[in-house]
Amino acid sequence: FTESSPYAPRSPYAASKAAADHFARAWFHTYGLPVIVTHSSNNYGPYQYPEKLIPLMTLNALEGKPLPVYGDGRQVRDWLHVADHCEALRCILERADPGSTYLIGAGEERANIDVVRAICRQVDAARPDLPHAPCESLITLVADRPGHDRRYALDTSRLRHDFGWRPRHSFAAGLAATVRWYLEHLGWVERVCAGAYGRERLGLLAMGNGG
Repeated sequence: FTESSPYAPRSPYAASKAAADHFARAWFHTYGLPVIVTHSSNNYGPYQYPEKLIPLMTLNALEGKPLPVYGDGRQVRDWLHVADHCEALRCILERADPGSTYLIGAGEERANIDVVRAICRQVDAARPDLPHAPCESLITLVADRPGHDRRYALDTSRLRHDFGWRPRHSFAAGLAATVRWYLEHLGWVERVCAGAYGRERLGLLAMGNGG
């Protein structure tokens, strides 16, 4: 995708995001609201809610629970460390013109199944005492999500050209640090998961409750 790629949402979730962009731009063009639109690839890093792929797989692997992977696991995503995302947003906020659009990505494309396997290796190395090791044995392919896109990839050349922004974190180093963070902050995870929440995807949880 580039900043000029046409919108083509294939799920209600994607359509809601596209609608938000259109509303924001409409307020800019109609009322002069100083809007800047950004689209990023998949974020990861510390303090991410445990429903997301990397923390979910890390915690499930630690506890010996199944590691559910949608479809064949070959869906490809670009992974952007949250600190790099924040730095890009700072550049855009301080220097971009109102009404502009920027894409933010790291160029670190990985298939979901490969990300899960890498997480398993990190957990195995950090906790060789786990009785269910190797953690890859916990990987379980499950039915794919409706409208699950096969690949997301962003052309970030405009952001790099205009502001000289570059991601500082490689995915290999960032993933290792992130897995280590979750293993060292289980108290935070317990506080987040206290109550009825059990690491379900929040959108699906709301739908199940009639929300």
